[in-house]
Amino acid sequence: MSAPRRIALVVNPFTLRVKGGTHAPQLARELLGRGNAVRGFGAPEGQIPRSGEELDEEGRPIGAGLGGILRFRPDRIVAYDALSPAAFQGARAARSLKVPLVLVEAGYAGDGNWWERFLRAVGERLWGPFVRRQARRVVALDPVAKAQAVREGFDSSLVVHLPEGVSLDEFRPGLSSSLIGAHRIRGRVLLYVGRLSKSRGVGQLIEAFARTVGQRPDWSLVLAGDGQDRAWLRAHAERQGVGSSVHWLPRPRREELPGLMGAATLLAVPALDDTVRGKQIPRAMACGLPVIASRLPRFESLVEHEGSGLLVDPGDLAAWTAALSRAAGAPEMRKRWGVRARELAETQLAWSVVAARFEQLFEGVGVEAPLPEGTVPGAKSSG
Repeated sequence: MSAPRRIALVVNPFTLRVKGGTHAPQLARELLGRGNAVRGFGAPEGQIPRSGEELDEEGRPIGAGLGGILRFRPDRIVAYDALSPAAFQGARAARSLKVPLVLVEAGYAGDGNWWERFLRAVGERLWGPFVRRQARRVVALDPVAKAQAVREGFDSSLVVHLPEGVSLDEFRPGLSSSLIGAHRIRGRVLLYVGRLSKSRGVGQLIEAFARTVGQRPDWSLVLAGDGQDRAWLRAHAERQGVGSSVHWLPRPRREELPGLMGAATLLAVPALDDTVRGKQIPRAMACGLPVIASRLPRFESLVEHEGSGLLVDPGDLAAWTAALSRAAGAPEMRKRWGVRARELAETQLAWSVVAARFEQLFEGVGVEAPLPEGTVPGAKSSG
């Protein structure tokens, strides 16, 4: 473990729910457990775990905002959402304190909604160049976020992919779920967790299920979520002749997810494009649950094809039908996939691993003067 540090986590309240909402609290908890002093800024009181100190070196309350960051006197600043007000605030504090700024970028779902696009445009116009000059690293949580950071002008040599973590204590093999009995679900379970939308490939998943294991009495398709297409999808299942084998669960609470995944046989993520983040995949892997997912950049970085599951061309009904048929007919292979999924979760996705890699990153960033806009790190002067 590296020497303890003082770390400020600055989050963006405008996009906190989807960008940093779970990452910052979990990272803070792990960094605290590793002996660092940590404090969050920008989040509601109590959302981000923090060190117990309430006063600065001169006996003044640390408080919030830029003044609070300066009084906390961190030696590393982590700010979420690379062109956000949080990034600007983190950059100002980093310049004043002469400490490194590390940005965390979760990326948008697709191009983001209109509000997210508006905030990104405002950030680029008002403080984008300043933030880019101050940032010593950008941590992208997946390949889509990494590509976004580069498009937004951050030098590719500063952008590193470091996946979001998963709790191995909360999500683990061998769990069971009362939801299975309550909904009279029998046999092996093909599980989908997420929004019930035709645009997420759920209709094709139902059709692939109907063409394969949906014809057997020992398999069930469990769709856990809500969405405006629920009625259409239910009718679609009836038209496919598998209405009695498809079970419709409300969106599971966070505490219900580990058991539901522990009771499942396969997790399906049939997304059609990168508007789906795939946040259930690491959780399933930690539970030892094999995953069949669309071959998209976010999922390719998580699922080891033929190792922890299968990657299938998005929107290809024939390919999805073949994948389900193959996975359903090979229980020993599914068992190997599950073991490998848990192994990958332990070695690459555990929050303890993620926090250790952040500490290594903190050691590798210096306090050198910010680079001029457009400068490539390491490039030699032509003069």
